[in-house]
Amino acid sequence: MTTRSTTAGALQEAKLPVQAKLAAGWTSLMFLYIYVDYLALYKPGVIDDILAGVVHDFDTGPTFVALALTLMAIPSLMILLSTTLPARVNRATNLVVATLFIPPTVYNADGESWSYSYFYGLSIGLECLLLAFILRAAWTWPRTAPATVDHARVRVHA
Repeated sequence: MTTRSTTAGALQEAKLPVQAKLAAGWTSLMFLYIYVDYLALYKPGVIDDILAGVVHDFDTGPTFVALALTLMAIPSLMILLSTTLPARVNRATNLVVATLFIPPTVYNADGESWSYSYFYGLSIGLECLLLAFILRAAWTWPRTAPATVDHARVRVHA
């Protein structure tokens, strides 16, 4: 007789598909992007610069707005793509896009005053951790076991 010993109230680990982990990572990154951009508006002079047509030393013309939209649209689309692309393409896409997003993430601290170093250090650190999570989830995507042949059952007819 086999007895099963379980701790009362022990929680069972749910196996989450890689696609769901990736979508959760991109969703978390988007929320963090939104809140960091929003909270940055509280820095003195930021709104005045925006009203003057300047963000991060860039003119806020059509090119800036289009590039900013593109930069934000990519992770937004990755939420959808992470749940719908076939596994092989999904893995490669997540590895490439997450890797390419690290430099623009780190660039956000360029030219900022040291008085906001904690804010930018924390936000960039968290964003990089989320990108690392996405990279790890995609890199360690489980593979299917190769088909094996049971040699004991294979008969050779002569």
